[in-house]
Amino acid sequence: MANLFENILSKISGGNNNSIIGVDIGSSSIKVVQLKKNKGKAVLQTYGEIALGPYAGIEIGRATKLPAETVAEAMLDLLKEANVSTPDAAMSIPMRSSMVSVFKMPDMKNQQLAQMVPIEARKYIPVPIAEVSLDWFVIPKIEDEEMIPETGKPSPQKFQEVMTVAIHNDILNDFNLVVNKTGLKTSFFEVEMFSTARSVLEPGYLMPVMIVDIGAGATKVYITERGVVRASHIIGKGSQDITIAVSKSLGVPVDFAEKLKRSFGANSPQQDEVIANISDITMNPIFTDANNILLKFQKEHNKNVSMVLLTGGGALLKGLTEKAQQKFGIQTIISNPFDKVETPAFLEGILQQTGVMFAGAIGLAMRKLQELD
Repeated sequence: MANLFENILSKISGGNNNSIIGVDIGSSSIKVVQLKKNKGKAVLQTYGEIALGPYAGIEIGRATKLPAETVAEAMLDLLKEANVSTPDAAMSIPMRSSMVSVFKMPDMKNQQLAQMVPIEARKYIPVPIAEVSLDWFVIPKIEDEEMIPETGKPSPQKFQEVMTVAIHNDILNDFNLVVNKTGLKTSFFEVEMFSTARSVLEPGYLMPVMIVDIGAGATKVYITERGVVRASHIIGKGSQDITIAVSKSLGVPVDFAEKLKRSFGANSPQQDEVIANISDITMNPIFTDANNILLKFQKEHNKNVSMVLLTGGGALLKGLTEKAQQKFGIQTIISNPFDKVETPAFLEGILQQTGVMFAGAIGLAMRKLQELD
């Protein structure tokens, strides 16, 4: 392993000052996207994905929980396979490894807020505050929310919403170990929902949008407004639940069940009825929970969510978009984060089909490119 580290590090250590990579470490795979800034535009140089299942002795597509050393090994394999040529990176932290809370605070000066937020945050963090690294920011106010919906008159008491993000120090230590083992130069870690939102949202779009990020082991739901995440939730089921259910129902190996799932999908007359029914049974509770999150936001903020964006590898399931739109009752589309990146013409068709899998990595790379300005 030492020789592998040395070989790859010597390859990328020189780097390219105009190139950066976004590294999205998920539960079932690691994704990397390398971008270069050229005349103010983000240009795709390379991208790639590596499944983590084999490193845990399980099938491709299954969610894993690997030690940092093994994650570093997999990442080095990916950097080599994708021909990454720069060590300048940004890296995501999964939502399952963070604690995100939104609460109201009275209007006060930033200095006072900096003292009060950690005290208030203790109510929402189930471990001692000394064991986590805490970051927070004030959610920008929306003018119409300062009015009382029933009367249309200004609210007599002013509040501000604060979002806190807490990450256990042990988690950060693991990620720092991965960075050290791979030799990457990482200037920041970012919770995946912020990276994903950055890549899939259209710049300047003001209306509320719900992003449904369907991963292997979990589905993440974010509601954004004016480009800012205002609510987030994790649903403890993902696309691998369909695979496992197909495997058990048909008595076939998990890897074969994964192929059947990808071939037949959710609900089309041409698809296998058994697999379509299993997909429906698995996805219905996920969509029900997501719809409840949508309705709760609309009630609390007295405004409608304008659109649902599907992303994550699970969004590629055939027939899923139509089923989701029926459930939510509003426009539902699959996102394509590569739309924000200049790509070779011959890759256009492939990237349109697989782009949702790289939303987090692209969002990280887009933020990292800003550091070059």
